[in-house]
Amino acid sequence: MKKLLYILIVSIIVISTACNKKLDVLPQNSATPDLIKTSADVKAVLFGGYQLLQNYGAFGEQFFLVSDLLASNEQLNWVGTYGEYKDVQRKRMVSTNYIPASMWANGYSTINIANTVLDKLSVVDDADKATIEGEAKFLRAAIYFELVGLFAKPYSDGNAMANLGVPLVLLPTYAYDQSKNKPARNTVKQVYDQVISDLKIAIQKLPKNNNNYRADLYSAKAFLSRVYLSMGDNTNAAAQADDVIKSGNFSLTGSYDKAFNNNSNSSEDIFAIQQSTQSNAGTSNQGLTTFYAPQPSARGDAQIDNAYFTHFETTDFRGLYITAGKSIAGSNGNYPNKWAQFYKAIPVVRLAEMYLTRGESNLVAGGTPVGGVTPLDDINIVRSRSGASNLASVTKSDFVEERFRELGFEGDRFWTLKRLLLDIDNLGYDDNKLIMPIPQREIDANSNLVQNAGY
Repeated sequence: MKKLLYILIVSIIVISTACNKKLDVLPQNSATPDLIKTSADVKAVLFGGYQLLQNYGAFGEQFFLVSDLLASNEQLNWVGTYGEYKDVQRKRMVSTNYIPASMWANGYSTINIANTVLDKLSVVDDADKATIEGEAKFLRAAIYFELVGLFAKPYSDGNAMANLGVPLVLLPTYAYDQSKNKPARNTVKQVYDQVISDLKIAIQKLPKNNNNYRADLYSAKAFLSRVYLSMGDNTNAAAQADDVIKSGNFSLTGSYDKAFNNNSNSSEDIFAIQQSTQSNAGTSNQGLTTFYAPQPSARGDAQIDNAYFTHFETTDFRGLYITAGKSIAGSNGNYPNKWAQFYKAIPVVRLAEMYLTRGESNLVAGGTPVGGVTPLDDINIVRSRSGASNLASVTKSDFVEERFRELGFEGDRFWTLKRLLLDIDNLGYDDNKLIMPIPQREIDANSNLVQNAGY
């Protein structure tokens, strides 16, 4: 559907930015590296990285939808006409499937933008230098965390030092001799180590508040909490989540529906991608709303599995936050209202997740809870917002289920089951079928890339 880039091997470096008033991106401006001479030029390049986060190959669609298709049992059914997405749900992908290729291409384009910004810091005004560096590190870390989670075995399987992750490319591609430097895959641990390093630097550099919905200190802390959680480092995961919660910068929306379909960040959005009619994930054949909203406004290819509703109490608003409708192929079903409207902000990490992370992490770690709030109180804070009854006691399984209810259709289920070594759609958590193939075009262009088992 889209012409793919040979990101790691063959590329003509054109840093593009798109019109998005919320990020003050220069309209349809592009600059080759030798033309990046001023602080404003570097900012324009950086904002191009944010624009790529909106892409369907990132948080605009596939980072969420692909994860949920891989962990679709009792959550999601693909009823659409695109066979490649059905293959993801059926765990029958091939190495030429365009979906992993689009995530890989967009991901490494974003990484290259971050690397270019870091390479050009010397021309950035002193007043902006720390923030710009922190944002670039944040963008790179966020993408690497997503890619290693989708294209490699999970950190939790105990072999992170040996399992192949994704290639770490830490310089802009114009700094490499493309004929000689063909990156190989680093280990999962090496990628995680880089992600943690980037996020820690971002935390040091970023302000507590940033302009125009850009990443700030708490965006980095929230992502670092996710990283630690996926590693089983519960103490650090709880500590980072606690810092976000106690910052005072965020609050749960008064009702669950108010967290979605907003023109800009809601009160609980720690990081969200901004969309407008000029800059969005697509309105015709790509994007969360395109696939999750029914006809006639969108395609309606992704429907809720009826078994999903069995996970909710009758008073729980989250189980009622749906719309009945029809897909473009004529299939009747129910759709989550989270992604009902085009051109709205897409939450990437919300405060509710931080409560669940702090609570679960404290429960598993034992001892005095980080932040002084009990795991039971944390889970009940989230439940009460949606009208679910308060629990009298709490187990790790309760947190697994609560994440399913609270974060359904936000890509979380796949990550949760993998980190806890739980079966996914009747497959073992580290089954080869749950790992995306390295795109065949990348394998063909780079003999140093090793394909994942089963492809």
